[in-house]
Amino acid sequence: MSLATRHLEANGIPTVICGSARDIVEQASVPRFLFTDFPLGNPMGKPYDEEMQRAITGMGLDLLEGARFPRTTVQTPFSWGDDGWRAGYMRVDDSNRELLRRAGEIRKRQQARRKAEGRVRSE
Repeated sequence: MSLATRHLEANGIPTVICGSARDIVEQASVPRFLFTDFPLGNPMGKPYDEEMQRAITGMGLDLLEGARFPRTTVQTPFSWGDDGWRAGYMRVDDSNRELLRRAGEIRKRQQARRKAEGRVRSE
């Protein structure tokens, strides 16, 4: 997505990335980035929290209109609440190593099958 925004910007279309992977998005040098420190997949707020989602959308529009410098990052003020999700994020240890290994093997087989069928992208 970050590379797509750079292409759009180069062609005169202003963009804002709303995301949760700050290190990755900032490394891609996007012009405007609205960062929400939530689990991946939830950059616009908690599921079903329409008020929060509207507020984050509004912040994104404000950033689009008001950013004065390239590579501007603004962090939303929201908290997920229970930060227990952080403890297990990207954790690999003896309790899940075999499960992750099996999941990786299944994914490799699916990718090889799709490639052989001429379907490169997952569906």
